[in-house]
Amino acid sequence: MYLAYIDESGCTGALANGGSKSFVLGCLLVRSSQWSQTFDAVLGYRRYIREEFGLRLRDEIKANNLLHNRGGFRELALSEHSRHSIYRGALRLVPKIEAKAFAVVIRKEFLQGGDPHEWAWTFLLQRLERLATTSRAQVMVIHDEGQADEIRRLARKARRAGVAGSAFGSGVVQRPFDRLIDDPVSRNSQQSLLLQVADLIAYAAFRRVYPAPSTRRHPVVPTAMWDELGGARMAEVNQRSGGPSPGIVTWPRQERAP
Repeated sequence: MYLAYIDESGCTGALANGGSKSFVLGCLLVRSSQWSQTFDAVLGYRRYIREEFGLRLRDEIKANNLLHNRGGFRELALSEHSRHSIYRGALRLVPKIEAKAFAVVIRKEFLQGGDPHEWAWTFLLQRLERLATTSRAQVMVIHDEGQADEIRRLARKARRAGVAGSAFGSGVVQRPFDRLIDDPVSRNSQQSLLLQVADLIAYAAFRRVYPAPSTRRHPVVPTAMWDELGGARMAEVNQRSGGPSPGIVTWPRQERAP
């Protein structure tokens, strides 16, 4: 069985009202049989961060905190170089623990209709369904708090009558996500080290699609940060649709949705 830890980056609000250009879901996939080793490895990295930089174990390592020295980073006032190193180290850990990662980036600036949140979760659940079917494994979804009722509705819809675009020609194919275990589980990311890694995955995917401003000489999260995931990137999720990098599903694929 796979445990799919999901966190988001960006917001669903309209660009005209100051919303972000995109809404992103990052996914960290861990085999249940390897959960203990995975957790111990992430905890070990957090202990290293505590010894090296002074960040407490209870403080969240999330993209927004690293970018702006917020949360537990505020009193530490770490340099951009140090925060970059922490971020990079977390992503480099993913292939070492034999976990997998992918992301869905909804490009709101080109979206012609629909809810970015629903688009993102629909595409993500489709990819998880394909993984579960091809590997003959079950999947449990664990996500950060927020919109739990809507996520549960979309998951139940996927389990009952999931659909996906046909790989050949037009139309859709029926693919019920019958290997999805129960309803998605909502967790407070401050209490989950693995959800925090999913958050870093989500923002790294955003920066791969939307490069960091050139005004930043040493950005905390450069465009190439996504590539630090190395072999953990799930190339199969966008091998047919293409995209900016292995493991990143983007929608719309062009400036106008079909």
